Parts: sequence; C-alpha cells; structure tokens
Amino acid sequence: MADTTKTTPKPTASVSAKSGSASGGKKKVYKNIAEGRLYVKSSFNNTIVTITDQKGNSLAWSSSGHCGFKGARKSTPYAATTAIERTLEEAKKYGIKKLEVYLNGPGVGRDATLRFLRSKRDFDVEAVSDVTPIAHNGPRPPKARRA
Repeated sequence: MADTTKTTPKPTASVSAKSGSASGGKKKVYKNIAEGRLYVKSSFNNTIVTITDQKGNSLAWSSSGHCGFKGARKSTPYAATTAIERTLEEAKKYGIKKLEVYLNGPGVGRDATLRFLRSKRDFDVEAVSDVTPIAHNGPRPPKARRA
C-alpha cells in the first residue's frame, strides 16, 4: 500500500505592494535642519569629524581612517580635508546651511578644517571656537631627586 499524503507547495517570496522594493525596506526620510554643529576632534594620529543638530544628535560623521587612510597618512591635512568633505556632503542631505564649528585637539586637522571651510562657500559659518581642554595646574610634579 502506497502512502497517499499530499504535500502542498511552499509560498514563494514576492514583492510587497506597500514597500515598493524587493528588499522590503523603507526609503530613508531626511529631516530638513537649518542649523548644525561641526565637531572636529584632531589628534596627532587621526581626525574625527561629526555633524550634529542643535540638540547634539549626530547626523553624519567621518574620520581619516574611515576615508581609507592608514598609518601615518591618517595624520595629514589632506586626510583631514577628505574626512571633512565626506561629512559635509552627507550633511547636505539634511539641508544644513549654517554651521557652528568646534575644534578640539592639537592635530593638523584643525587648520585643514578652517582652510576647507573658507574655500567652500556652501555653508555659512556662524562661529568657530576651540574647545580643547587646558590643564590649569597640570599633574603633580615628580619628587625632588636626592643626590
């Protein structure tokens, strides 16, 4: 006697009418933000650039390492300029027109930032401030040497 159970075919994946794409993801909606803040953290080894809204929510970021530079090339002004350029291109999607610039750290990315923003007239720079922490008294000195 043969087994007479029937198997039903499994349903195949189809494009949803709501999403409009095969992956089922939604299109990203960018909020229109007029003013933003540009934070540049410039160390001796890397430059990290972040653009936030006025509340501090991160909108776009990049770094010299993120742009593909490795090793000693990360700490060059060209790498910093590339990181800033990539971040500002990403920020244009949000409609940012005015920027407040905050520079932090002793690296070469500080000067590259200012040079790039002066040459590009896409953004109106309202303020530039240096927020590098400065020690008022410094660490405790080593004890006196006995001879």
